[in-house]
Amino acid sequence: MPSSYGLMLLLLLLLMVLSYNASPVNKCLREKSCKTRPPVVLIPGDLGNQLEAKLDKPSVVHYVCYKKTDDYFTLWLNLELLVPVAIDCWIDNMRLIYNQTTRSTEAPPGVIVRVPGFGKTYPLEFLDPSKRTVGIYFFAIVQALVDWGYTRDEDVRGAPYDWRKAPNENKAYFLELQKMIEEMAEKYGSPVLLMAHSMGNMYTLYFLNQQPQAWKDRYIKAFVALAPPWGGVTKTLRVVASGDNDHIPLISPLKIRSQQRTAVTTTWLFPYANSWSADQVLVSTPNANYTLRDYQRFFSDVGFPEGWAMRQDTEPLVSALEPPGVTVHCLYGSGVPTAEAFHYDASFPDVEPSVVEGDGDGTVNLVSATQCRRWSGRQPQPVHLVELPGNEHVAMLLNGTTVAYIKNVVLSP
Repeated sequence: MPSSYGLMLLLLLLLMVLSYNASPVNKCLREKSCKTRPPVVLIPGDLGNQLEAKLDKPSVVHYVCYKKTDDYFTLWLNLELLVPVAIDCWIDNMRLIYNQTTRSTEAPPGVIVRVPGFGKTYPLEFLDPSKRTVGIYFFAIVQALVDWGYTRDEDVRGAPYDWRKAPNENKAYFLELQKMIEEMAEKYGSPVLLMAHSMGNMYTLYFLNQQPQAWKDRYIKAFVALAPPWGGVTKTLRVVASGDNDHIPLISPLKIRSQQRTAVTTTWLFPYANSWSADQVLVSTPNANYTLRDYQRFFSDVGFPEGWAMRQDTEPLVSALEPPGVTVHCLYGSGVPTAEAFHYDASFPDVEPSVVEGDGDGTVNLVSATQCRRWSGRQPQPVHLVELPGNEHVAMLLNGTTVAYIKNVVLSP
C-alpha cells in the first residue's frame, strides 16, 4: 500500500490535473477551439476609459481643492468631482497645456495623470469605479464574451489610453498595444480581433496603417468598428466654441469649455474634407459663416488660436483614410437626430447655439460613419457595412443586435 505521503502526492496531482482541465484557457488550448474563437482586444473612444491622478501642486484654484494627495485617485469618471465648486478643481486637474514649441501637451504643474489597467477590461467596462449605471460602457459586450466562453483579462483584454491626446502624443501606447496583440495571438494560437468604439476606431486605423501588411496578416483576424467617426463630427465645433455639458444640468457648458478645448482630440475630431463639402456651413453667426476651410479664422474668433496649431498637428494622422488592410465590420447607428450645423446670435461664442439636425447616431454624423465603404475594392480583405437604425452612439454597445452581430463574428471559423 502506498504511504500516506504518497496518497497526498497522488491527490495533489489529481487536483492539479482537474484544475488544468477546468481552466477555460487550457480547455481552449487543449481542444484547439481557440482556432475558431479569436482573442479580443477592446479599444475605447473619447472619454471611454478611467483616468487617475496624483497631486503635488504649487497652488489651487479654490480653497476646497486638494493641493497634494498621497496616492492616485479617480479623475475620470468621478461624479463627486463634477458638482458645483468641486468642478473647478476637476477642470484645473484635467486640463492640458499646449506647448507651441514642442507641439505637444503637458499636465499642469504638480498633476500626474495615469491610465489604469492596461490589458484589463475594468477601466472601460464601467467608467465610474463604483459601477454606477451612468458610467456603464463596454460591460454588456465583455459580459457577452464571457458568456460565450471568454475570460476577462485573458483572451479578452482592454487597451485604455489617455484619450485627451491624439495618436502623435501616444506613441508608447501603440508599442504596448502591438506587444499585447502579438502575445495574445501566440498564446491562443489565433489572430486577434480588434474591437473599437467611436474615436477608438480612428486610433485603431492609425495603428493599423503603421503596421506592415505581413504583420497584419499574421496577427489580426478582423477589425470591428462600432460607431466610427471616420470623417470627424460636427459636434466638436460647438464644444470648442461654447462648450458642451452633454445634457448634465449641473454643469455649465461655458465653464467646462475651458477644459474641453485643451483636449487635443477635440480639434482632431473636427469635420474633414474626406466627408464634408468644402462649402457646407458648419457654424454661422450674424457676422460670419464657417466651413471646414475657415478653421483658422474660427479658432481665432472664438479666442482659442492654439486650436489651429493642434488641428495642424493632428489633421494628417488619418485624414487620407487609407484602408486598414484587414477585414472590417463597420457598424453604425442611423435615424437619431444628430447635430450637423450651429447658429449663434451676436453673443457668439459665449452663448448656446440653435442646432440644425441631420442623420446619424446622435453624436457621429451618418456621412462620417459610412466612409468605411470607400475601402471596398481598395483592399483585398472584405469590408462589411451594417446599419443599425435607431441606435444611439453609446447605447449601441448595449443593443442586442450589436451583441448578436459580434457573436457571429467571434464564433465564426
